[in-house]
Amino acid sequence: MADETTVCKFRHLLEEHGLGGEILQTVDLYLQSRGVRITTGTIVDATIIHAPSSTKNREQKRDPATHQTRKGKQWYFGMKAHVGVDRKTKMIHSVVATAANVADSTVLGELLHGEETKVWGDQAYRGQTQVIQGVVPGAQDLTHKQYRYKDSL
Repeated sequence: MADETTVCKFRHLLEEHGLGGEILQTVDLYLQSRGVRITTGTIVDATIIHAPSSTKNREQKRDPATHQTRKGKQWYFGMKAHVGVDRKTKMIHSVVATAANVADSTVLGELLHGEETKVWGDQAYRGQTQVIQGVVPGAQDLTHKQYRYKDSL
């Protein structure tokens, strides 16, 4: 397993060369060529990616793309990976990386591929019907319910 510094350096390398989206598109094309298709339902969620809060690095400062946030009674420092997942195949079709303190709902529109008929999400996405309708008019907003596997069948 790679340590935090290695993951951080890899992320910076991908960002520097604009490769993140390109890699995701390449994987998507490969999967489509093998018969795996994105369907019309998307599950949205986010997870915190821990990063060292120390400034004991070469530049003597924290990564500006990281920030602290509180989840429940616990404080975290790092980034957040926001993902759009196909409801049927459970494959990720979109990813947005932000500082950990960015609210999940702020990137909702970027997680939708535009052909959804239904969108699932936890309470962090509650009240975002207008955003969903702005990207996919007519899509059913199921973000008011906690996503459960059986709901997507």
